[in-house]
Amino acid sequence: MRYRYAGRVVAASLTVALGVGLTAGCSREGEGGADGAESGGSADGQVRIGLVQINQQAIFFNQMNEGAQEAAAAAGAELTLFNANDDPVQQNQAVSNFVQQGYDAVIVVAIDVEGIKPAIQAADQAGVDVIAVDAIIDDPAVSVQVGVDNAAAGEQIGEFVNSYADEQDIDPTIGVVGALNSYIQNLRKDSFADTVQAAGAEVVQTVDGENTQEGAATAAENLLTAQQDMNIIYATGEPALLGTVAAVQSQGAQDRVTVFGWDLTSQAIDGIDAGYVAGVVQQDPRTEGVEAVDAAVALAAGEQVDERIDVPVTIVTRDNVDPYREIFQ
Repeated sequence: MRYRYAGRVVAASLTVALGVGLTAGCSREGEGGADGAESGGSADGQVRIGLVQINQQAIFFNQMNEGAQEAAAAAGAELTLFNANDDPVQQNQAVSNFVQQGYDAVIVVAIDVEGIKPAIQAADQAGVDVIAVDAIIDDPAVSVQVGVDNAAAGEQIGEFVNSYADEQDIDPTIGVVGALNSYIQNLRKDSFADTVQAAGAEVVQTVDGENTQEGAATAAENLLTAQQDMNIIYATGEPALLGTVAAVQSQGAQDRVTVFGWDLTSQAIDGIDAGYVAGVVQQDPRTEGVEAVDAAVALAAGEQVDERIDVPVTIVTRDNVDPYREIFQ
């Protein structure tokens, strides 16, 4: 069988019986994919799934892709990955193309949870199952929602910061490095802020890293310069945390601020080891990819699937970081 990356084919050696009564085999030889070069169902009856991704720069999304690929191989399904390169318009077009090509299901990691709705509604009307991952799309067209409860996890890391402040006997003065163009990161920002402010902390400033490492580094440097009395920084996603770690290092602020954030990287682990990164919300993107593909395969077989599949988070600290080192070498 083969995986398809928006127009190019990557061979996979695994051939496994599909648990819903179909068998795995090679994909059809046309290039197909989300660029619209081919239409119609799979001639050999394979379940065909399109995964519409945000980008392939973040480790988080690549781990999700790996989980999806593993699940598709195990199920004998055909999986096509589309990289939108942070462009919601490209995501909409990819969904439409998958529908036109007769795919059984579309998995969407939405950039714009409102803007994607017309495309997924058309997919639903065409009989294509829609699975939303990570970003919550509130629409009846979505058959299954897979991922983290971002608002609840934002509250969880907020409570962790409150406990840290009590243990360290400090009055938290907090700056936030966010991504104001990201719906899910705004959920993480708002629930965190509500939680720490309810405990008496002051959120002195929020800066926009625009969901890029470079933008976040610049924003965090500006934050560190503007808020000399700030003692905590909270970063709402992987690029924000990477940029914040870089800014703290470049300004020599390791003894001045403590960093909390989302999504481990090797740089974040280095910060944990150095002591200035105290807690990182770690999602399980690989499991999200697996669960999404498993749900798509089950729906294609006419099986019942829970409308909500929650994947829990872990707050990684110096005490529990060791199992993650090999992953983020």
